[in-house]
Amino acid sequence: MHIWVDADACPTVIKEILYRAATRTQLPLTLVANQHLKVPPSAFIKTVQVAAGFDVADNYIAQHVCAGDIVVTADIPLAADIVEKNAYGINPRGTLYTEQNIRQTLSMRNFMEEMRNSGQASGGPPPLDQRDRQAFANALDRLLAKT
Repeated sequence: MHIWVDADACPTVIKEILYRAATRTQLPLTLVANQHLKVPPSAFIKTVQVAAGFDVADNYIAQHVCAGDIVVTADIPLAADIVEKNAYGINPRGTLYTEQNIRQTLSMRNFMEEMRNSGQASGGPPPLDQRDRQAFANALDRLLAKT
């Protein structure tokens, strides 16, 4: 099992939870981003810097993920690819992407993108709060215990 992180937009507090989890479980953790990332020194934590560009980090993760891996991302199209490959997807708020919910989640994402593009909606989700951080940590622990 491997933990992958779509790290460009992943909140620092979530990365810190992941660093502790990788060290505790001794599972490999790879953060993929189009910028240099500072991570704590660890034999279990590494970064991959990809070229700048639309979906480059997402494509890297999608190409390297294996069944049973965990992927942390808020990117719904990437999550759909992950679920299709029988990997576990989790967003920074602790929501698991599953075969049962990914189509509806993708449809809602596309609808909201259309609304934003037409000017009928703006903004994004609120900042992470303590409840979100706890939900993520709990969901991650459940996944790690399951695998």
